[in-house]
Amino acid sequence: MRIIRNAEFGGERPLYAEKDLRLENVVINPGESALKETARIEAVGCEFKGKYPFWCTDGFTVEQCIFREGARAALWYSKDCRMSDTLIEAPKMFREMDGVTLRKVRIPNAQETFWSCRDIDLEDVEVSGADYIFMNSRDIRIRNYRQKGNYSFQYARDVEIRDAVLETKDAFWNAENVTVYDSRIDGEYLGWYSRNLRLVGCRISGTQPLCYAENLVLENCIFDEDADLAFEYSTVQAGILSPVTSVKNPRGGRIIAQCYGEIILDRNIKAPGDCEILTWENPDHDLSKEPQIVEY
Repeated sequence: MRIIRNAEFGGERPLYAEKDLRLENVVINPGESALKETARIEAVGCEFKGKYPFWCTDGFTVEQCIFREGARAALWYSKDCRMSDTLIEAPKMFREMDGVTLRKVRIPNAQETFWSCRDIDLEDVEVSGADYIFMNSRDIRIRNYRQKGNYSFQYARDVEIRDAVLETKDAFWNAENVTVYDSRIDGEYLGWYSRNLRLVGCRISGTQPLCYAENLVLENCIFDEDADLAFEYSTVQAGILSPVTSVKNPRGGRIIAQCYGEIILDRNIKAPGDCEILTWENPDHDLSKEPQIVEY
């Protein structure tokens, strides 16, 4: 493997089509496509300032590096990327990629990141400014993750998340086969139009969560007081360990909670409209058979 140390490059494609190359303490100055069409690249302690440095790269590791804001759209159309202990200040990273592993990475400007990627594995990752992150991506595994940014995981498929804090409005819209364990999800309109969304041991806040969902499952979850008007037109199996401020027109299934502020079942409910609404104290008493609004 050829090694380049303590050097600077800039301009158009300075390291185009390189193979089996290790960069140590190298600076990529403004320009475009510094490492395009490359393979088997290692970058350690490097700083990237120019646009599109890793496009069409087949196999690369990035350690203890910095991607400055000017290195926008740095990693597209590539595969088998392993990144650790790295700061990414640039937006629109990771597009149309196969095989992305991140460890101890911070992305403070994660807008439109991870679009149409496959086989993503993240651990100890923190992102903010992350609007529309993970759009149309699939096969995602995430642990110990912190996110601030709206409209996340839209149209994502086959996702597993553990020990996360998600501050995100409109998360998991039209997502499919998603399981979230032991996490906090804070944001309005959670999980609308999702299919096979499962939340286990999660704390949920924000108005109108989990509406229009198909085959929704909640196990041992807690709802904050502002998580009102939940489950509209959803088919759901839910075990909730807290009060629920309000439930509105669930389509079918079974909901069991500590108690309810309101249960709204009106003429707009959709067939079959036979969801059981129960409490842990009296699980044999179906509150959906009571008058339209039940108050505790």
